[in-house]
Amino acid sequence: MTYETPDPLHPTLLPALIAAEDSLARLDERAGRHPVSEGFRERGQFFDAAAALWVAGELVHVEDLVLHDAHMDARAPSHELTIAHAVLRARRRLDLADRDWALTSAGLNALRGEGGVTEHNDRPVEGHRDIGLSDREDEMDENPLAAEFAELDAAMARSRRLLDIHASGIADMEPAASAAAKASAEPLGQLGLLFEEDWDEERRLDAWRAVLSTADQLPASLGAAILFDAWDHIEPLRRQHWLGSLLVGAYLRFRGKVSSHVLAFNTGLKTIRHERRRSKDRLTRLLAFLEAMSVTADLGLKELDRLSLAKTQMEMRVRDRRSSSNLPGLIDLVLSRPIVSTALIARHVGVTPRSALNLVRELGVREMTGRGRYRGWGVL
Repeated sequence: MTYETPDPLHPTLLPALIAAEDSLARLDERAGRHPVSEGFRERGQFFDAAAALWVAGELVHVEDLVLHDAHMDARAPSHELTIAHAVLRARRRLDLADRDWALTSAGLNALRGEGGVTEHNDRPVEGHRDIGLSDREDEMDENPLAAEFAELDAAMARSRRLLDIHASGIADMEPAASAAAKASAEPLGQLGLLFEEDWDEERRLDAWRAVLSTADQLPASLGAAILFDAWDHIEPLRRQHWLGSLLVGAYLRFRGKVSSHVLAFNTGLKTIRHERRRSKDRLTRLLAFLEAMSVTADLGLKELDRLSLAKTQMEMRVRDRRSSSNLPGLIDLVLSRPIVSTALIARHVGVTPRSALNLVRELGVREMTGRGRYRGWGVL
């Protein structure tokens, strides 16, 4: 499995490349020294994890992910929610690790659940479980059937891709040949030929790593786009294809282009039409990925402005409060989560649910859910 690197000097790429480089640089400069950078970084983890599932064709609500991460699920977690939480944990591991860790063999093995605990990711995060556990072990703790579901989903996805290719060829055949070809698809599936049981992840990862040397010689954003395109083309992992989008942020951080945080690449990628992201023309795909980086940066700048304004407004309400007030703790929580519930506030601040409601009322945080059974507040 190989990947042919496209012409990096193609004139069509230059405008998108310049826009991406400029947007990412502005985002990194502001995010690195902004007063709400910590909350911005933590909120981005949740938004990117939910967006990763959206790109894969699944819907996960951010509020459900926040509650699941806090072990306060309103209902039994779905398989999609379990995967989204695996993405969230992987992003946190990348955020804690050294810049070049994710691109090493040890880093990739740890991220895909093969390397166990390493010196880079064995530090627990306050308020969360130990993220040094392998994703596979942690996922099994949450859902005993998670591994089986993930394996089944991966097999179904591969089957759909192969059947789509098969069907496109059938459409050009005569009716009699078409019927025979359709009939032949069933025994192929029964024999396991559609599921590629001999999937060699190590060989495919080696093929992807071979592209790194080429990417390092290009501008950071274009190198990241080529690495992501190579990941889509080579498909190194059967169950964790979403890891490729996280490695975009890790690579940009390694190159120093976005050193303040792990870029939430999926939040911009979800705005790009599927036809462009999955186009047969590689130049079209690279343009789409570069545009996704620009969109991600623009969304990040808007998020920083929104959080800055919200922080100023909330701090004005607590300016004359006593030093023992719980409101400053609530401000920190609201700025670090896309949405907060009464139970989450009560546990984080250390008050009763009734007192949590009073704090929310005093702080003037806007209610976002509008549900009777579940109420949530946050910064829009």
